[in-house]
Amino acid sequence: MARGWPAVLADGQIGVRPLVRRDAATWSRLRAENADWLHRWEATLPPGEVGIPDSYGATIANLRRRAREGAAMPFVTTWDSQMVGQVTVSPITRGSAMTASIGYWLAKSHAGRGITPTAVALVADHLFTTARLHRIEISLRPENDASLRVVQKLGLTEVGLAPRYLHICGEWRDHRIFQLLAEDVPEGVLTRLRAGGART
Repeated sequence: MARGWPAVLADGQIGVRPLVRRDAATWSRLRAENADWLHRWEATLPPGEVGIPDSYGATIANLRRRAREGAAMPFVTTWDSQMVGQVTVSPITRGSAMTASIGYWLAKSHAGRGITPTAVALVADHLFTTARLHRIEISLRPENDASLRVVQKLGLTEVGLAPRYLHICGEWRDHRIFQLLAEDVPEGVLTRLRAGGART
């Protein structure tokens, strides 16, 4: 397995663990129940592009293969040990870059409890320490206020606007790019989050 994978991380009721095949029913239910909540932020394929089949089996097989290769870390987000979302680290680039991108989603029923900031902080600390990466990046659409609150709580630095950066919800969409470097958080990302005040 790749450095730092698999991993199980937790802070109180909030945790992350590897996405596995037996999560299929819960994953499919959550995605169906939250389709309207998540749709406008979902990556799509531009016309003519062929991706992996749109099924849990194909998705998990692809992510598990990439995790074995050290190119991804697909985490389930949990609340009281129950799956409520996902944090995916992908792609991971080692060598001279030592960087990774982080994406996430959460069920609407569990929004507002500080779950995503804590889950991302746990993963970020793991990437900086155990996986020994230097930089993490989160890209988000300018109108995604919920995702913006996550990067603000974690203290990421905005490094620019990428016009027409990703194909999202059927169109090429602008994204704001945020980053955090290992030397920015010698105390750790979770410690920084806790010091920032109460979860919202």
